[in-house]
Amino acid sequence: MPDIQLGAHTIRSHGTHMARLHMHDWLILMLLVVIEVGLNVIEPFHRFVGEGMMEDLKYPLQDNTVPLWAVPIIAILLPLAVIIIYYFIRKDVFDLHQAVLGLLFAVLVTAVLTDSIKDAVGRPRPDFFWRCFPNGKGVFDPTTKNVMCTGEKSVIREGHKSFPSGHTSWSFAGLGFLAWYLSGKVRVFDRRGHVAKLCIVFLPLLVAALVGVSRVDDYWHHWQDVFAGGVLGLTVASFCYLQFFPPPYDIDGIGKDCIKSKQIICTVSMISKQVVSETWNIHTSPMPSSGWGPHVYFQTLADSASGNGTQSSSSNINCLGVRPAELENVYIQSHNGVVSPMLNGVESGRRY
Repeated sequence: MPDIQLGAHTIRSHGTHMARLHMHDWLILMLLVVIEVGLNVIEPFHRFVGEGMMEDLKYPLQDNTVPLWAVPIIAILLPLAVIIIYYFIRKDVFDLHQAVLGLLFAVLVTAVLTDSIKDAVGRPRPDFFWRCFPNGKGVFDPTTKNVMCTGEKSVIREGHKSFPSGHTSWSFAGLGFLAWYLSGKVRVFDRRGHVAKLCIVFLPLLVAALVGVSRVDDYWHHWQDVFAGGVLGLTVASFCYLQFFPPPYDIDGIGKDCIKSKQIICTVSMISKQVVSETWNIHTSPMPSSGWGPHVYFQTLADSASGNGTQSSSSNINCLGVRPAELENVYIQSHNGVVSPMLNGVESGRRY
C-alpha cells in the first residue's frame, strides 16, 4: 500500500506536469483577460434618462473609499497569499495549482459577467447628474426630455455602469473562494462545534461585504447593484471552488461506507484506503474528511493504488490497513457487546 507523505508533490517535482495537464485552462484564463479588457473599452448602453428621473440621481460625486487599484489586491493577492502560505506548510503542489487556478477563474469569470451586464444594462449611477452636468445646470432634449450631457465623456461613460457593482462582485468572487478554501483547510464542518473556525471563514466574507457597503456610501452604486454583485461573485466562486475541491462539509468523502455503526465494511479497491494511510492514524485521530484537498490529489492516490494493485490484492488489506481476520473479529465482538481496542479507536474518531 503506497505511503504518500507530505512534501512528496512539490513545485519542483510536479509543477511542470500540473501546468501541462491544465494548459488549456491557462489558455482560457488568458482569453478571459482579453475579453475583460475589451469589455472595458467598448461604450456601454446609454439608457434613457429623463428630466423627471434626475431627482434620484443627484447624489454628490466623490472619490472611492476603496480605490480601483485596491480591488485586485483584495480579490486576488490576499487570497493568493493565504494559498501560498498553506503550500509552504504542506508542500502540496496539487493544492497550490488547483487553488490558484480556481481563484483566477472565479475572479475572471465574475469580471467578464459583471462588465458584460454593465455594458448591456447601462444603468446610471446615483451621482449621474453631476457627471452629466458638472456645472449643475441640466440640459434636456426639448422633445424627448432625455439628458444632453455637457460633462467629460469618460466620466459620463463611467456613469452608465452602475449595475452590477464590480467592486462588490470581484471582492465576493476572490474572498468568497478564500472562505470556501479556508473552510476546507480548517475543517469547519467537522461536527465538533468550534465557533472559532466559523469566524475564520466569515472574516473574508465580512471584508467583501464592507467593500460593497462602501460603494453605497460613496454614492457610486444603488443598493440593488451591490446586492446583485455580491450574489454573482459568491455564486461563481462557489462553482469554481467545487470544480477543483470536494465540499468542505463532505465529512464522509473518503468513503462513507467504510464505517457504519460498529461494522467496518471496506474493500481493497476503495480509494479511501489510500487517504487514510497517507497521514492519519486511525487509532489516534478522528476520521478525516476529503474536503481539505483537491480532487486531483485523491485521484493521484487512486492512481498510485492501482499501480500497486497486485501487491494490495495479494496482501488482502482493506481501507484501514486491517486484514480480513481482524475485521471478522471486530465485527463479531461488536455484535456480542464487546468493543475491541481497534474499533474503540475508530469510534472515538466518529464521536463529536
